[in-house]
This record gives sequence, C-alpha cells and structure tokens, in this order.
Amino acid sequence: MKVTTAIEASTAEQTRTQLLWLDLTRKCQLQCSHCYNASGPDGTHGTMSRVDWIRVLDQAAAYGVHKIQFIGGEPTMHPNFAELVDHALTIGLNVEVYSNLVHVSNECWEVFQREGLSLATSYYSDEAEQHNAMTGRRSHARTRTNIERAVGLGIPLRVGIVDAGEGQRVSEARRELEALGVTRIGEDHVRPFGRGAQDQSPDTANLCGRCGTGRAAVSPSGDVSPCVFSGWMGVGNVKNVPLASILSGAAMSQATESIRTMVGRGGGEDEGGDGTCDPVGDGECTPGFPSSSCSPRS
Repeated sequence: MKVTTAIEASTAEQTRTQLLWLDLTRKCQLQCSHCYNASGPDGTHGTMSRVDWIRVLDQAAAYGVHKIQFIGGEPTMHPNFAELVDHALTIGLNVEVYSNLVHVSNECWEVFQREGLSLATSYYSDEAEQHNAMTGRRSHARTRTNIERAVGLGIPLRVGIVDAGEGQRVSEARRELEALGVTRIGEDHVRPFGRGAQDQSPDTANLCGRCGTGRAAVSPSGDVSPCVFSGWMGVGNVKNVPLASILSGAAMSQATESIRTMVGRGGGEDEGGDGTCDPVGDGECTPGFPSSSCSPRS
C-alpha cells in the first residue's frame, strides 16, 4: 500500500482546484477585436441548462473549490445569471463577476452589492474613439459611467487595461480610472486566442504553463478545460461526468503536463521565468478573482 508523504499531501492540496471559471455564455453586446473566445451579439448560451449550472456549483463546493468567476461573453445576459450568483453565494463560494458594464439592470446592481461578490471589467482608453474601436460598439460612455457608479456604491472592483499597441492611451486610461476612484488596476496585452489570434490556430505554447494547476474552466456546452484560454483542450463534460472526476482525472493531468511541456519549450507567457503566469506583476494567474489582475477577457 502506498503511503502518502506530507510533501505529497501538501502538493496535492496546492494543485487541487481552488478557482473555477464558469463561462456562462458566448453572447455579448460587444464584439471586441481581442476577445479570447470570440463572443459577440450572435453568440449563444450554449447547451448548459439552469439545472446543469446549479449542479456544477454544488459539485464545485463539495470538491473544495473556493472561488468562482462568472464570465462569458457577458454573463449578466444569461437568463439565470442572478439565480446562479445567489446560489453560489448561498453555498459559501466567493464570487467575482466579469462584466463589460455596458448595460447594468437594477437587478444586476442589487446582485453586485451582495456580500462576498466582487466585480471586474475591462477598459481600454480615456478616449472614446480608441475604446470603442476595441469593443466594436459605442460602449465607452456607458462602461465609464458604470465604473464610476460601482465605485460610488462601494462594490469591490478591479479593472484590466488590455494594451493592443499602436498608440493606445494605456497610461492615460490608468490615470482616468484612478481619478474615478479605482484602486485595483492591471495591465495586460492581447492574448493570441479567439479573435485575438487573428485566424491562427490556438497554440499551447502561448499559454502560461500553470493552466489546470489549482484552476479550471467550464464552457457553455459543459466542456471542462485547464483554463479559459485553453478551451479547445477539453478534458471532460460536466453533463455526463461528475466535476470531481474530471478535475482529478487522467485527462486533466495529461493536458496540464502537455501545457507545461510545450510552454517550457517555447517560452509561452511565463515572462518571469519562474513558472508563473504573471502578465501584470501579481505573481499568479488567477483571472477574475480579487487576488489577481490577470485579464482573461483579453
């Protein structure tokens, strides 16, 4: 019989999934040129039902997941968004909602003010023309106004600025956000996935190398992948296999090992050289949760 050592037990605890991205929908009011999963107005809510998502949340909590991020697309456009957030908070999960803050209903403002919930969004420039060029819609004024409102309501908020180069006013955007009262601001670059890949096939070597280590993502179809950027690397589907079996299964282990191997050969996004995804200097890649400013929407 194999005896588990203290070191092995500690390692297992560190790699057990703590953060789960729930990619509720590929529907979004915007059509950002850099969107990592190519969401937009023509996107759908996928095949996951309300019952499917509730089951995933229950199984995540039972497995030991602590942190949930609702993302998309625009997660608030999902018909069961408020109910799913309520359920996650009720069963003791910490929640972050990654919203474009273009349209926020009164119901959503009430949801955003719940204890245990934080909010995240993306911002691109202090100039409306630059911001709108990134989102594909006249969204700057609405997002800016709703950022200001979130700060005024005391909602925990972080904002990611995605730098697409070509004279984008990143520094000016940061100063504007600071003037609005935003204290948690991160900067990132366009990631080569989805529309950001510019029609190129996804390349494992462009991942950070820590995908699947303490984190995983569930798509609108129920497919589980090591992270939101590696959606093409499905390791199981929650509609027919329990979440715990997928997260601790051989397919996930093989996928994460494959990612680490490819990133090690090609450099990937590990700019710090120490095995961490650190696109904005946080020391870890936990997109969509308050301990990090990594912006998965890029």
